[in-house]
Amino acid sequence: MVKIFPLIFIILWSSAFITTKPIIDNSDPFSALAFRFFLVAIGFYLFSVYSKYSIIINKKNLIESFFSGILFHGLYLGGVFYSISIGMPTGIAALIVTLQPILTNLLSGPILGEEVTMKQWFGILLGFVGAGLVLGFDVGSGIPLLGLIATIIALIAITASTIWQKKLSGNLPLPVSNFYQAVGGCIFHILIIIFFVEPYIEFSKTFIIAMSHQIFLVSFGAFTILMYLIKNNSASKTVSVFFLIPATSAFMAWFFLSENLTIIDILGFLVTSIGVYIATRD
Repeated sequence: MVKIFPLIFIILWSSAFITTKPIIDNSDPFSALAFRFFLVAIGFYLFSVYSKYSIIINKKNLIESFFSGILFHGLYLGGVFYSISIGMPTGIAALIVTLQPILTNLLSGPILGEEVTMKQWFGILLGFVGAGLVLGFDVGSGIPLLGLIATIIALIAITASTIWQKKLSGNLPLPVSNFYQAVGGCIFHILIIIFFVEPYIEFSKTFIIAMSHQIFLVSFGAFTILMYLIKNNSASKTVSVFFLIPATSAFMAWFFLSENLTIIDILGFLVTSIGVYIATRD
C-alpha cells in the first residue's frame, strides 16, 4: 500500500488545480482558504482526539508546526490561489511551481546534508523538460505582474516548507502536526483578510462541491501523504514526483473539462514519467 502513496498523491494533488477555479469564481481566494483550513483544523483535531494523540505540545514544536503551516497553506496556496484569481493561467502557475524540485535539490544538500546524485539531476532535467512540453512555452504577454510575483513567492514557500518539514518530520504525530499547520494557515489567511481584503464567499453548489473536494481529498488525503513521504524519504526524491502534477492536471482537464490534449502533451507526460522514475529509484 505504501508503495502506491506517490501515485495517490499525484492524482489527488493534481486534481486540486481542477477545482481551484470554481472556488475563486465564487469567493475571494483568502476567504476560501481561511474557510478551508478552519474546517481542516477541526478535522485533524477530532482525528487526533479519536486516535488518542495529545494535542498539548511544547512551545518549540508548536511554533515549528505553525510556521510550517504558514509556508504550506499560507504563502504557497495563497500565492497560487491569488495569482489565478487575477488572471494568471493555471498551467503557467503550475509550471512555475514545478521548479520546486530543482530548488529543493539545490538546497537539500547544504541544509539537510542529502547527497543529490548525477542520476537524480538527470531525472530532474527530464522531468522539467516533460512538464514544459505539457504546458507549452507560449507564456504570452497577458500574464499579470502581481500574479507572476505571487506564483514565485508560492514556489519559494513550498520549497522552504518541504525542507523545513523534513528537518522536523520526526517531532510530532502526523495528525497533530497537520492540526497545528492547518491552524497556522487559517490564521495567516484571516490576517490577510483583516488587513488587505474585503471577504466574500458565495456558497453555491459549485463552491461547496469544489471546496469539499479540496478539504477531504487534498487537505486530508494528499497533504497527509506528502507529510508521510517527506518524513520517510529524502526531500529531493519526494519532490521529484511534483514534475508529474502538471501533466496529470492536463489529462484531468482533458477528461473532466474537455480541454484540448495534444500529441506533444502525451510526449511530455512520457518524458516526465521517465525523469521521475530515474530521479526517485534507488
